[in-house]
Amino acid sequence: MRHFGRLGVATLVAAALGTVTLVTVAPAAAVPAWAPAGTATIHPGVQVRSSAGQCTANFVFYDSDDVFIGQAAHCTSTGGPTDTNGCEATSLPLGTPITITGASQPGTLAYNSWIAMDEWGETDANACAYNDFALVRIDPADWGRVNPSVPHWGGPVGMGTGSAPLGQRVYSYGNSSLRLGLTVLSPKTGLSLGSTGGGWSTNVYTVTPGIPGDSGSGFLDRSGRAMGVLSTVQLAPLVGANGVGNLALELAYRNIGVPADPVQLASGTEPFTPNRLPLGL
Repeated sequence: MRHFGRLGVATLVAAALGTVTLVTVAPAAAVPAWAPAGTATIHPGVQVRSSAGQCTANFVFYDSDDVFIGQAAHCTSTGGPTDTNGCEATSLPLGTPITITGASQPGTLAYNSWIAMDEWGETDANACAYNDFALVRIDPADWGRVNPSVPHWGGPVGMGTGSAPLGQRVYSYGNSSLRLGLTVLSPKTGLSLGSTGGGWSTNVYTVTPGIPGDSGSGFLDRSGRAMGVLSTVQLAPLVGANGVGNLALELAYRNIGVPADPVQLASGTEPFTPNRLPLGL
């Protein structure tokens, strides 16, 4: 990995805004062959667990050698719930085993934005506050169990801008263990309250609100494009709202820092169905 010192990877990411594809500086990896969506046991929305706790996976990713599932960086936090500055907070180390629901073998923590920002000397306050993204490498023994489609909604149809304008509809799928297996409450739809943190985060209201254990789950914009990663449950000033990290910036941050083998979002094999209401509504 590179060390960028005081320049900060966030500065380079900001320079690439509007041209995020420029971070793909190596040839694109071939798209893996995915399991059928109806039988795949590893997909967006499964639970991921470490000794630090349980979270919800967001999307599937891949590079030339590996397949990954995404989670929030804070899912492996070794600090307290108020330790949210990723440039100062601590995490379990890379290589930590991560239990992935539906997998026969543990995955391993392969990238964590908190660890990266510390190693690369990041000083951008917005990146430190909102860059909350991690990748878990799926064991090759389980690649045949993977499908990148989001349950209930389908998609993603590709990478979005990572934000949604005020009032625009968004879609998500949470899977907190606090719901005791009631997946009827997992599909969510809601509205954007606009971006914050220099575009690194969007506040959203959803039905039902994201709760602890939903952290890390993915959000789709109104077109079915991957938008963001659930990072925070708001207590003030927007009670019941959730903070959703900008996935385009978070993935660009990783790829600019590790340009030799860029990680790519996997598009879903199932069509995006935005008019399908969450069950129970």
